[in-house]
Amino acid sequence: MRFLMSAGVLLLLSLQSVELYSQVLKGDAQRGLRVFWQCRSCHYPEQGLAHNNGPSLWAIFGKTAGKQAGFDYSQPFRRAQFVWTPQLMDVWLQDPSKFLLGNMMMNPGVPDPQDRADLIRYLQTFKE
Repeated sequence: MRFLMSAGVLLLLSLQSVELYSQVLKGDAQRGLRVFWQCRSCHYPEQGLAHNNGPSLWAIFGKTAGKQAGFDYSQPFRRAQFVWTPQLMDVWLQDPSKFLLGNMMMNPGVPDPQDRADLIRYLQTFKE
């Protein structure tokens, strides 16, 4: 039941996020670097750096959530079956506790849509 509620919230937030994304918030990677500093205590986006308190964010887009080897994910992420896209990352960053109920993310999210767009653009620079 809890998983179904999570999926419903995810779908609703995804639809809202895609609508917002379609309004073309252009992200700036340099500004995203500044936004990322709040994430840095738990995550590293650079290639070759190990997981920290949170999983590595190296080349995160296109990866299936909760499946990176070597990180001990929470149960909700182990059951997750979605692939990270910029649109889903936007939804996640709005409010991680509502995106996937029961996850272990300690950050309350990034409320400002432009900050999220900048952060996502920054994360997009870390790819293979």
